[in-house]
Amino acid sequence: MGLIVLDMGNPFFVELARGAEAKARERDLKMMLCDSVQDTDVETEYLSLFAEHRAFGVIVSSADVTGRSLSILSKNGIPFVRVDRAGTEKDACSVAVDDVAGSQAAMRHLIEAGHRRLVYVSGPSHLKQIQDRRTGAFRAISDSGIGSRALREIPVDRLDVAAGRDAAARILGFPERPTAVFCANDLLALGMLQTFFSARINVPNDIALVGYDDIEFAAAAAVPLTSVRQPAAAIGGSSVKLLLQEASGTPEEHRHQHVLLQPELVVRNSSMLTL
Repeated sequence: MGLIVLDMGNPFFVELARGAEAKARERDLKMMLCDSVQDTDVETEYLSLFAEHRAFGVIVSSADVTGRSLSILSKNGIPFVRVDRAGTEKDACSVAVDDVAGSQAAMRHLIEAGHRRLVYVSGPSHLKQIQDRRTGAFRAISDSGIGSRALREIPVDRLDVAAGRDAAARILGFPERPTAVFCANDLLALGMLQTFFSARINVPNDIALVGYDDIEFAAAAAVPLTSVRQPAAAIGGSSVKLLLQEASGTPEEHRHQHVLLQPELVVRNSSMLTL
């Protein structure tokens, strides 16, 4: 079977792959892991490879929001499951986390701590996960009644530490700095933490910081990072289970399922200050 993820540089996908591999091994399936590096062309190359070699099935965290790249699997009768993206599609099962709810919880945590100058650092806007996290952040602001001007967005085109450092440098140039920042993933937040530390900005006394994914490095950071925990291994394991179910039945018998797991806000030192 094949597994295609968006970015193996992100420990979230490493944990997802481990969960998938453990479940596959129980059924004596061998798994080939591929990294699309968020590139639809690279993703298509891997999908073509799996089709050519008649893979048992494919699990994919797709960079192609249209889903057209997956048509090559359908044409060749190869079952597939979408992961890390809430789905309603009729052509495939999916396993994801409720990113809207997770993002709402993170932003609500900061609002309830008294913050009224907030920044949301987003990611590549074409990714459904990032769209949902943005929706949750702004919904929390709307629900709170503190006014839309309380939240400013900084878009970045990557979800890595370097992009986090760049976003932090922009914040340091603001005439009026925010008191809290919520990042679309932990790598962005860890990059911001590096820049703030170098600039002698205290986290959380000067700026509170929250990430998303709760990767292993989040708890081990110089200032332990508050983050929204995704059950990455469970996502991987559940996706293999759905793939096995789909492969064992005929298309007429199988009914696609969309599993939506719930995230958990893990509060640590980076956001503990109450204004």
